[in-house]
Amino acid sequence: MRATVIHAPHDIRVEEVPDAAVRLPGDAVVRVLRACICGSDLWAYRGEAQRVPGQRIGHEFLGVVEETGSAVSGLRAGDLVVAPFMWSDGTCEHCSEGLFTSCADGGFWGSVGHDGGQGEAVRVPHADGTLVKLPAEAASDDHLLTGLLALSDVMGTGHHAALGAGVREGATVAVVGDGAVGLCGVLAARRLGAERIIALGRHAARTDIAKLFGATDVVAERGDAAVAAVRELTRGLGAHAVIEAVGTEQSMRTAIGIARDGGSVGYVGVPHGSGTGIDLDVMFDRNISLRGGVAPVRAYIPELLRDVLSGAIDPAPVFDRAVSLDGVPDGYRAMDDRSALKVLIKP
Repeated sequence: MRATVIHAPHDIRVEEVPDAAVRLPGDAVVRVLRACICGSDLWAYRGEAQRVPGQRIGHEFLGVVEETGSAVSGLRAGDLVVAPFMWSDGTCEHCSEGLFTSCADGGFWGSVGHDGGQGEAVRVPHADGTLVKLPAEAASDDHLLTGLLALSDVMGTGHHAALGAGVREGATVAVVGDGAVGLCGVLAARRLGAERIIALGRHAARTDIAKLFGATDVVAERGDAAVAAVRELTRGLGAHAVIEAVGTEQSMRTAIGIARDGGSVGYVGVPHGSGTGIDLDVMFDRNISLRGGVAPVRAYIPELLRDVLSGAIDPAPVFDRAVSLDGVPDGYRAMDDRSALKVLIKP
């Protein structure tokens, strides 16, 4: 089969690789209908995250079950399914508590020795605990299928940030980051009943999506100027809840700076760069809480799925470019130079 591999920084290729196949009784093979490129994939693309030459890449996909191992009981060939960005057994103590990303038998698509999501098919370990079935009719609805793909990562991650930030009805929320996760954080905040949502971003194409998703205000400034702008919008108080979806020292300092006293920051931006941006003295004095981390999206897919199917939320607009498998290297270049927000892959 054909799949995307990374050989070196800025060297993404689509190559022939061994076919995905059932190896263990709990496995399933999924033929990929939709996949995509994640902003976090760019850290490997830019050389800021280590990868073995020839390693698979990609962790967001949905598709059709082609084959199942003898121990798989909840799925059968022909089922349309979506995969969260990590696999998990669904039975351990962490999984039973909803923290699927801490599963001792879990793992990340594209890790050494495992298939990545950006290919024609994927071997899925622990298929019963990992995959979530979708309505079969969704396979013929291109827009709906695109929205459902967002459940594999960005919509669930935005929701995780909103929960960590303590978004509630009537709250004022600020979102740091105008990537796909930040935009889905806007959508999640609206879904949870926020009254005012301030999106921080300076790219009109992205802030237009933020407004579509429910942002009431846009702040284009950065750093201290952004903090001043948000405080001016909130009568000097700041936001009850802040979603941090970037992961740099500056973005975290901004998030803490725009939180009101007694507020919370929900962080899901993968940390990178120097330092953390956290001043514990400031947080202590102002009673600011910090919650977040890698999102256990498998826990959130069922409830978010209902809202995507009903039309209550539609994350599909975060995908602004579509490519075939052959177009994946160009898709990486487009996301790296910010000419694309999030690239959809149709193998």
